[in-house]
Amino acid sequence: MLRVLASDGIEKGAAKKLEELGLEVVQQFYEPDELAEQVKQFDVLVVRSATKVREPIIDSALTTGRLKLIIRGGVGVDNIDVAYARERGIAVCNTPNASSASVAELAIGHMFSLARFIGIANYTMREGRWEKKAYKGVEIAGKTLGLIGIGRIARETGKRAMALGMNVIYTNRSGHKPEYEPFVRYELDEMLPQCDYVSLHTPGPKGTPPILSAEKIGLMKKGAFLINTGRGNMVDTNALLDALDAGNLRGYGVDVYEQEPCTDERLLKHPLVSMTPHVGGSTVEAQERIGEEIVAHICREFNL
Repeated sequence: MLRVLASDGIEKGAAKKLEELGLEVVQQFYEPDELAEQVKQFDVLVVRSATKVREPIIDSALTTGRLKLIIRGGVGVDNIDVAYARERGIAVCNTPNASSASVAELAIGHMFSLARFIGIANYTMREGRWEKKAYKGVEIAGKTLGLIGIGRIARETGKRAMALGMNVIYTNRSGHKPEYEPFVRYELDEMLPQCDYVSLHTPGPKGTPPILSAEKIGLMKKGAFLINTGRGNMVDTNALLDALDAGNLRGYGVDVYEQEPCTDERLLKHPLVSMTPHVGGSTVEAQERIGEEIVAHICREFNL
């Protein structure tokens, strides 16, 4: 019997489908040392963002040779040593299509939250404070949104922003491609000064320097907003908070953090920060689509 370890859980419909196909599905989180032992007994390892699949875990799996497939239920695979696994005969895949719409909607949600003080006003009102004069916001329509990265989530974010009346431009490393139209491409240094909003959608493998360093943050338009649903280590957080304190930037919407759970007190308590706990893909619809893609990957790998 094929055995699947879903260390960060799996959508119940997907688990049911796999069991109907004759697989055993175990949903159990293990700390790294224990995971290294447990993984020897499974054919498939399914993870989300909480579980890190590093070289020692892969090496341990190789002692029995049973593990054939690692699936990341989500977009980024920076929590998996992908090249190391593949070089040793373990396939690695993700579910890039499933959560794009959900993450894009959250990015737009943070834009509204910051533009109209939705988060902080909700908090202060519950404290009995009526601070109407303090919450004079701005409209989104007519503003320029700059996308850093132009993958699936960025394109979905751009489509929604255009529907709201925004002008959308982007920057990426690989250059312009026709399928990215109607968005116009700029180099990063050219784009940042033009944008009222900047939304970050680029991967950040461990050890990668932040794409929005202090220098790049200094290039951003005065009063701009930054949204980060990409990776926490792609922003120099201290420089970002300094820019907020100095009045150079107007707000920061963030769903991803360099360390999770986030323990940065300065970030957690800043009144110009709209925060969510890495829930970009946490919608009913996205989880169902992720489950469907996981099942499809397993069926292809094992010819089910």
